[in-house]
Amino acid sequence: MTAPGEGGMRTAYPFDANPLVQPVDGHAVREFTRRLRAEGRIASVFASPQAIVGLVVGGIAALIIGSSALSIFVGVFAALAQSGSGAFSLVAIVPVLFFAGVIALATVLTVRSLRGGSERRYRLDWFARANGMTYVPQFGSPGLPGMIFSQGRSRQSTDLVRGERPRFVEFANYRYVTGSGKNQTTHKWGYVAVKLDVPLPHIVLDATGNNGLFGSNLPLTFDKDQRLGLEGDFDRYFSLYCPTGYERDALYLFTPDIMARFIDNAAALDVEIVDDWLFLYAKRDFSTLDPATWAWLFSVVGALLDKLAQWARWRDERLGDAAAHAAHAAAAASALPPSGSSAPAATAVPFAVPPAALRPPPGVAAPGRRLKRGVPWVAIIVFGVIGLFWLIGQTGFLGLFFR
Repeated sequence: MTAPGEGGMRTAYPFDANPLVQPVDGHAVREFTRRLRAEGRIASVFASPQAIVGLVVGGIAALIIGSSALSIFVGVFAALAQSGSGAFSLVAIVPVLFFAGVIALATVLTVRSLRGGSERRYRLDWFARANGMTYVPQFGSPGLPGMIFSQGRSRQSTDLVRGERPRFVEFANYRYVTGSGKNQTTHKWGYVAVKLDVPLPHIVLDATGNNGLFGSNLPLTFDKDQRLGLEGDFDRYFSLYCPTGYERDALYLFTPDIMARFIDNAAALDVEIVDDWLFLYAKRDFSTLDPATWAWLFSVVGALLDKLAQWARWRDERLGDAAAHAAHAAAAASALPPSGSSAPAATAVPFAVPPAALRPPPGVAAPGRRLKRGVPWVAIIVFGVIGLFWLIGQTGFLGLFFR
């Protein structure tokens, strides 16, 4: 990563993973956490409903385990007391010690969990600064245009590490919740968001290497008619989807050298280009304390950044046609004599000269802004068959054939 230095020069920041593994000062961690809370960048432990529920559940579990163990020892204690065994005096103190030990263990684990979160934030902030970036502990409902950011509820990005040069890049973890009650599911993603120079057509690269039993692991399904086959081995690693009519534009953007970069560096990641953003997705945390993960992500972004500049030259010809028609109409109107003029019509120029070097404006026409959604037929059929067999089993219909 680079950052602007004195006189407009850029300062290079070589990759430095030492803050992720070096020993940290406990006082510095506590002071950093206190400052984050004072600035409102993180909430108090007791301000989070999830944290309160966790503490309550943990406390109840500790009480249940301790009470069960205590009742067992009390039974043993009573039996020994009645038998007059010499071990009575030794066993008498065991239930109390065990119960106290359970409570102490629960307390230690809770404190260590809280300290672990504080140390994690401290290390990631240190790591970000060492690499010319900034750290944001959490950001609710980021509102980015990528497909994962419009799903479910309770959307939140955490542990965001952002760089501004040579272009904006954000590494983060992301969570959202779907369903309710027993069917509630928390979906976990890691993402990298890269700001592009111009809006581009909506293009999705669905990595084949991370697909599941029922196909793609992406939260959305796209119409199969929008899938575009590319040359070479690219289709072995990615299924590329682009809006109908934008096939030639996708071929312009994904030249052989760019396809090679994606295969060599991002084959394990799903990719989405939407508006003026490029997103890399995976169903795992990206912002971690693992130096190998950061080295991999930095190498992926570094391999792609120097190729993204050529995408800035792309223009949507559909917008160009509209701009050209508007320019011609304006030029023709300016060539006509003013209204009410006595000048003869023969003096008017009979044609309009088009402006020189007319170029479409940055942007994407409406048909190319979003892919058409598809229907996950495979998953629907599989779950439908399972549901049908369950229903038949509940009615006892199969018993007519198997006796």
